[in-house]
Amino acid sequence: MKNIPEYDIWTYLSHTKLPIVMYGMGNGADKILSVCNNLDIEICDFFANDGFVRGHMFHGKTVLTYSQIKEKYTRFIVLLSFATSLDNVLESIKKIDSDPCCELYAPDVPVCGNTLFDMNFYNQHKTEIEKVYSLLCDEKSKEIYCDIISFKLSAKISYLIKHEFSSDELFNSILKLKNCTSYTDLGAYNGDTIKELLTYADKLQKIVAFEPDRRNFAKLASFAETIKAPIIKTYQLGAWDKETTLYFDGSGNRNANLITTDSISGKKLTETHVNSLDNILSGEETDYIKYDVEGAEKEAILGSQKTIANHLPKLNISVYHRSEDIFSLPLMIHEMFPQYKLYLRKKIYIPAWDITLCCTTD
Repeated sequence: MKNIPEYDIWTYLSHTKLPIVMYGMGNGADKILSVCNNLDIEICDFFANDGFVRGHMFHGKTVLTYSQIKEKYTRFIVLLSFATSLDNVLESIKKIDSDPCCELYAPDVPVCGNTLFDMNFYNQHKTEIEKVYSLLCDEKSKEIYCDIISFKLSAKISYLIKHEFSSDELFNSILKLKNCTSYTDLGAYNGDTIKELLTYADKLQKIVAFEPDRRNFAKLASFAETIKAPIIKTYQLGAWDKETTLYFDGSGNRNANLITTDSISGKKLTETHVNSLDNILSGEETDYIKYDVEGAEKEAILGSQKTIANHLPKLNISVYHRSEDIFSLPLMIHEMFPQYKLYLRKKIYIPAWDITLCCTTD
């Protein structure tokens, strides 16, 4: 692996003399602020885009505009604290990144779990990370992988914004789904990924879709009713390794996730039924499985072992929700099913979200 940073963003922030300000509010800002507090890193101010500044407070400080930040500080560090893939927002971020008055970073904090991908974590898992690099099947995958690791350590957005892939590349060139007749969508959200696939796999006859969130499931079920073919079977379930009841921490968005009883304190939760894909399919064939289950990918894969072993479907696995996913999930697939070829692709997204591990025997 090439050009991996020698230190992480948290070490840099702990030693800098520059004032540090945070761009954005909400859950992402809370997570980054929590890490900063634990490391005694001071956040001097918060700012937002002009349209969101209304004189309100965030963590005891008045939210400012970027212009006000520039009036207050000659040179400063900006910590980006929200996620986006929107072109206009990305352009605003790039503009700030190019401003000679500031240094912009997007610290990597996990969507799920509390394990930070810092230099200690990297060194602890370096052997596993390098093993995954060696398993990837093309140079583009290896370049993306190196840049993702480098981003997680450095928080520099330049590692992310140069990578983009199209649905054409994913479905036609890598997964080759033209002749796919059966599809399983684990984490189907409101049906958007099904709708996209229908434009590429015109031979589809059957779709099985899991979605645990009540509001998302209602939208998914309504969408399924509008499709005459293929047949879509929808299940208000979370994907897991067995049938049980867990807790669901969510608000109808894409970051809603299943959690176990050891982490329920202080959260507004809903009891949610979960099951394994093996139980639901009961031996039925599927040609293609998508796993985007907000941190439960490991359990969902374990719950579909029999299906994978029997049919070797093509796999599309999200590998960004937990800090360890970027290496533990590829290694898991390789150890269980070494016949799969592994490819990595990433859409333009800040931070390092929408990272896809594609597994195929073609």
